[in-house]
Amino acid sequence: MAIAHWPAHERPREKLLARGPRALSDAELLAIFLRTGVRGASAVDLGRSLLARCGSLSGVFGADPRMLTAVPGLGTAKYAQLQAAFELARRALGETIAARDALCSPAAVRDYLRLSLAGRDHEVFLAVLLDAQNRVIAEEELFRGTLTQTSVYPREVVKCALRHNAAAVIFAHNHPSGVAEPSQADCTLTDTLRRSLALVDVRVLDHLVVGREAVASFAERGML
Repeated sequence: MAIAHWPAHERPREKLLARGPRALSDAELLAIFLRTGVRGASAVDLGRSLLARCGSLSGVFGADPRMLTAVPGLGTAKYAQLQAAFELARRALGETIAARDALCSPAAVRDYLRLSLAGRDHEVFLAVLLDAQNRVIAEEELFRGTLTQTSVYPREVVKCALRHNAAAVIFAHNHPSGVAEPSQADCTLTDTLRRSLALVDVRVLDHLVVGREAVASFAERGML
């Protein structure tokens, strides 16, 4: 049945206006962007199908455009709308952590990095560079790898920190497997980077490993 024929209190848009966005399921929120379904399936059904296909919301937003646009009812226009929504959320969180001490808003930093990295089908290593007050100066994607690994060169990391005149840095990388558990190689790399940056008086505040549903923090685990 088309959403237009549903009781008003069950329609995603009306439900959002009456009860707020938190009252909606992931599929219902997607349906508001998708607007229409396909023959025999409502926009909510299409949202559920996307979530099942991609595994999660981050999987939907990080999916290959060719795969998404191959789904009946989801062409390039709807793909563009989803990507725009995703980027707006990422930029809004970026503004939040840039305007204050990043260490005072760890949840915002985690959410921002999850939006930036979760759902990628290859490993990415990035640095969030901070000033002496721990405010964000810049974010740089330093290295990009394969499904299982990426090569990180300490010399290039040091050059990046000096280029931005950073006082501190937060590292982050994703695990395309979806498991947010630091490997021994991650631990060795973090120690190498910490020692290299200490030579130029740049502190490593944290290294976050981003999985599909969770983020692991080296600092919280006492690994720095």
